Parts: sequence; structure tokens; C-alpha cells
Amino acid sequence: MKRKVVLSLLLVVLIGVFSFGVVTLNFIEVLTSPARTQVIKEIIADFEAKNPDIKINLISPPYEQADQRATLMLNTNQPLDIIEVRDYTVKQFVNNGKLENLESYLAGWEHNDTLTFVANQAARTVDDTAFIVPQFFFIKGLFVRTDILEKLGVSYIPKTMSELVELCIDITDPDKNQYGFGFRGKSWEFKFSDLIATSFLSDIDATNIYKTESGEAYFDDPRAIEGLKMYVRLFEGGVPADGINWGFNEQVNAFVSGITPFLIQDPDTVALVDEMLGREYYTVVPIPVGPSGKAYMDYGFSGLGIPSYSKHKAEAWEFIKYISSPEVNAYFSKSYGPLPIHSSTYENDPYFSSGVYTAWSYMMSHPEKYIFASYPLDSEKWPGWPEIHQQDMQSLLLGDTTVEAVAAKWAEYWED
Repeated sequence: MKRKVVLSLLLVVLIGVFSFGVVTLNFIEVLTSPARTQVIKEIIADFEAKNPDIKINLISPPYEQADQRATLMLNTNQPLDIIEVRDYTVKQFVNNGKLENLESYLAGWEHNDTLTFVANQAARTVDDTAFIVPQFFFIKGLFVRTDILEKLGVSYIPKTMSELVELCIDITDPDKNQYGFGFRGKSWEFKFSDLIATSFLSDIDATNIYKTESGEAYFDDPRAIEGLKMYVRLFEGGVPADGINWGFNEQVNAFVSGITPFLIQDPDTVALVDEMLGREYYTVVPIPVGPSGKAYMDYGFSGLGIPSYSKHKAEAWEFIKYISSPEVNAYFSKSYGPLPIHSSTYENDPYFSSGVYTAWSYMMSHPEKYIFASYPLDSEKWPGWPEIHQQDMQSLLLGDTTVEAVAAKWAEYWED
């Protein structure tokens, strides 16, 4: 009996010795989906194999509840070491003092120098300080049905907004069910009208796409009014009448069917169009610039941060470094469609260094022409804005109001 007790005690000691130093990190993701979560689990398993002294507990709330769960965990200082942060939650978390300043971590990271311009900008969304390491980007590009243009006898691809609009109108022939542009009539349609209207200005504030650098709302600026009139002209002359009600699915279906050979969309559309159509029938080119010589690009992203109260910051950074490394980040991006964060990926990875992805690589490497600007997501006026804009835009496109009237209304809405 004494011998059994001694052996049991020895076993307990040995277990304690071998488990000593193993750190468990709590990591919450917010963009949860079965396929994406599975990829994250694969990355975690690889990391744990390389780092046996670190274990990661992945918390994956249902997508609809994830942001709320993450916010609650942070605000109540629940055990958390790595958190996925969205573009529209980062400022809230920083203002509440819940995210660690990562500048010193990045300074010593071997891959810091290959982060793209937009990755560095996104990391420093708040107070020009890095509180997150971005993981991916959604940036719009111009999808072009090259086979349809050839069939129609078009020998060039538009490089300016004026060229795009005029070409869409020129090739439109309702009797043949041929139109120019895959319009977005509903569901965040403002991102498409904003893209055209802002391209007429050269002084948009990159920290708030609805203000000029002088702090004024831009909507009733004569240049912006001219841009909005161009948007209306595009709808009236180059879009099917029912385009006023189109969302993402209708846009893509019209593009794939050849009804509209031009489409502005994000990179996650590539895989869908590849499957439905085939890469040999289309390409993606940089967004056309406006009369200003610029295009103001909205960009969506999420990143990883370390809660300021975490007790395992060093270990958390080891994982963030790993998942953010060029090789792993490229693998992660390929799995569900967004753009990777390293310039070296666009140079060295054949998947991203050729074909349609060269359009996004070009835009991200020319910040003098493509200005990556942020929406005022933290404004108390933001939650009601999409519905207001959509209703006013519908009225405008149906001829029930004027460009000048809606421009004045929007300018007043966004003035402080």
C-alpha cells in the first residue's frame, strides 16, 4: 500500500514537472464561419506543434453574437489573450483602454518591413499607433469581361471614371439585353456612389471619407455634385432598370451572364466568378481614377490584438507573429478570398503575384493615386446612415428629387 502511495505521488510530481510552463491562451474570433474556423484550427495545430509550451483555446461564438461576446469579455476583463478586432470596433476598444500598444512588438518583428502600406495604415487606425496586426483586406477592384468587350469591338479598358461611364453607356443596347455596369442598388450601395463622387475631389480626409481636409462635409461641394451627376448618368444610360434593386448576387449574376461586362467588387468575388465563369473570360484591373487623378478606396479589414490586461502577452505575440507571417497569412487568405498583408506575398507567391491579383497589388503600392480612406464608423450618426442614403438615392434615381437637394441634405447631416 505504501509503495502504491509513493508511486502515485511520484506520478503527480512528474505530471506537474512536465506540464509546468505550458501556457494556455484564450483566443476569440469574431468573423466565424465553419470553413474559416477550420482553417484557423489547422493553423493553431501547426503552431502548437512548433511551440509545445503554448496551447490555444479558440473561442468561436456564432457570427451574429461574436462582436457582442468579444466586447463583453474585454469590458469585464475575462481571461483573454488574443482577440480578433474589426475595423469598426478597434477605436472603441482602444478608447476603453482594452488593447495593448503593439509598436514595440512590431519593431522587433522580422517581417515588419514587408507589411504593405495599407497594412501599416490599418494597424494604426487609432491615434497613429499600432494596436492590431491586420490579417486581411477587402478592397474593391474593377472586374472586366474581356471576352464580351472583344465581342463588342471594344479594344481598351477604362482607366478613368469618365471613360468607364461613357463606355458603359456606349455599349448598352436594351433590345439585345446588353448593358454596361453591374450596378448596386441596395445594401450599402453608398460605397459605390461614394467611389465615383469622391474621385472628383483631391482633398478628401483619409481619416473620414465624408470630410475634406479642411473639415467640411463634401457632398454639396460643386466637384462632388458633378461626380454624383455622373453616377446618375451611369444608372440612366448604362444599367438595367431593375438595377436599382440589385444587391451582391444580382451584380455577380449579371456579370457572369455577360449582361454587364463591368463590375466593381471585392477580392472574395474572384473565387465565386472563377467557379461560375472561369478565369479565361475575365480580368480585374485597378479602379479607374477620377478627374482629381485619385480614387478614394474604402477598405475592410480585421486584425489581431492583445488585451491590455492579458497575463500572457509574450506568448500571445508569438502566435500573432506566426499567423501573420507571410507564408501562413497567404495560406489563410487563399482559404476564403481576401487580400494578404505582406508585399512579399504579391512578389513571391504565384497565386498573388500574377493574374487578377496584380490589380490590387498595384493599387496598394501606389498610395499617391489610390487613397485608402476610412468611414466615420465611430460617429453616432453612422448607424442610421446606410438606410438614409439608400432611401435618398432611390428617390434620386427614380427622379423624385434632385442631385442638389440630396447633396444639401447629406452635407447638413454630416456637418458637426
